[in-house]
Amino acid sequence: MTFAHDTEVALTFAAALINTQGPPEQLTDPVTLDAFLSRWTWTGVRTHDGPELVGVRALRPQLRRFWEIGEDEAVELTNAMLRESAALPQLAKHDDWDYHLHATPRDAALAVRIQVEMAMAMVDVIRMKELDRLRVCAADDCDDVLVDLSKNRSRRFCEGGCGNRANVAAYRARRRTA
Repeated sequence: MTFAHDTEVALTFAAALINTQGPPEQLTDPVTLDAFLSRWTWTGVRTHDGPELVGVRALRPQLRRFWEIGEDEAVELTNAMLRESAALPQLAKHDDWDYHLHATPRDAALAVRIQVEMAMAMVDVIRMKELDRLRVCAADDCDDVLVDLSKNRSRRFCEGGCGNRANVAAYRARRRTA
């Protein structure tokens, strides 16, 4: 395992959230946001309304920047996110999770909790010099992001089936030349 479990979950959640931008937009209303968050077993207070949806959707471009910037900028962005939210890391244990870090109260706004979870995950990524594990899909027609958690750092494609399409295209190209 490269990172602590909560860091891996925060990173993969952030990538999945970023990739909901589409096209087409996948978080179309509070109900689709609820379904998305349920798949990730997100905890804490929720309002289930339009402003909450707007706040989460507005967060995606900021989170995506981590996939596009270098270490110094990532440090600046991480620190800014932690300052803005007045993060106060504390150990927490709930549901099926053993002790892990939370840096916001359960009643903080959902977008703030997501922002802080990502910032806390980025603290680990930056300290471990693993920023290169945040990648953009290698498919020519895809801009989705991914987190390469493989031991040999070989993951190149997102969860959207791009790897299968690339393999099929390569196979067909080999067959044509044979």
